[in-house]
Amino acid sequence: MGNRTMGKAWICEGRQVMRWLAIMLAALGALAARPALAWGEFGHHATASIAWANVSPQTQRAVRELLRSEKGLGTAYCRVRNLEEASYWPDCIRREGWRWGYSFAWHYQTMNVCRPYDPRANCSGGNCVTGQIERNRRILADKTLPHAQRLEALAWLTHFVGDLHMPLHSGDKDDRGGNDVAAKYGIAPGRNLHAIWDGPMAERGVTSAVPPLIRRYTPEERAALNGGTTADWGRESWELARKLVYTKAFDRDPCEGGETPKEVVWTDEDIEASIPTLQQRISQAGLRLARLLDEALGQ
Repeated sequence: MGNRTMGKAWICEGRQVMRWLAIMLAALGALAARPALAWGEFGHHATASIAWANVSPQTQRAVRELLRSEKGLGTAYCRVRNLEEASYWPDCIRREGWRWGYSFAWHYQTMNVCRPYDPRANCSGGNCVTGQIERNRRILADKTLPHAQRLEALAWLTHFVGDLHMPLHSGDKDDRGGNDVAAKYGIAPGRNLHAIWDGPMAERGVTSAVPPLIRRYTPEERAALNGGTTADWGRESWELARKLVYTKAFDRDPCEGGETPKEVVWTDEDIEASIPTLQQRISQAGLRLARLLDEALGQ
């Protein structure tokens, strides 16, 4: 009887362990199935947080006033209660393509990294990231317009300044900003080059920064990082796409000839070598956004 009772106990315990294993595997599967926190979420939130920490008190008051008009956006499924949520709103609303599909081309202005850079190319009618930064900056600054319209402009502007500082939103190899280049992140397969920079690279860059990226910067730091025009920022990203992203991904200058690899490996060495540049781009985006917001709202 004792052995039989002990055997039943072991069976019950074994079943419980199997149930826990099943729960854990299901949880891991759910995490794997979720899209990575993109530059459009993790990196954009960081950009907005940097901007918020570095704008004037007057600008903060003006932003809070505009946020009261959130209901006027008509997007209850995508909240805009603070600048961080505003930074992700343009990606959140993409679920309703029938309503917002006209805006999808606004997120980038890619040019082949092996051709001369032209800040006016691929922007017919202002339908590109640089054109929309200027458009929404002007709408935000216009105090004669309804608050809801200016709040929408604030969200677009906050998001697009972040997009413009991501290299693969400006430079590519006729591969949709690296979306068509299959890639492994270290040993992890199943990604593409764009997704690596959008997701795990952005998250690692923000979380590993010392000192933290999200902080009040000194006047000297702001002067060194927040300058330039949208054309300058786009050129910077385009140059980084060629000299850093594609060069490391292809293990050669991407413009020296040869076939584009069907799959690349973003190695641990590539990750470590690229993190400082990525951190600088997020800092620049946040501080440059702060300057634009102060110019539009702080006067």
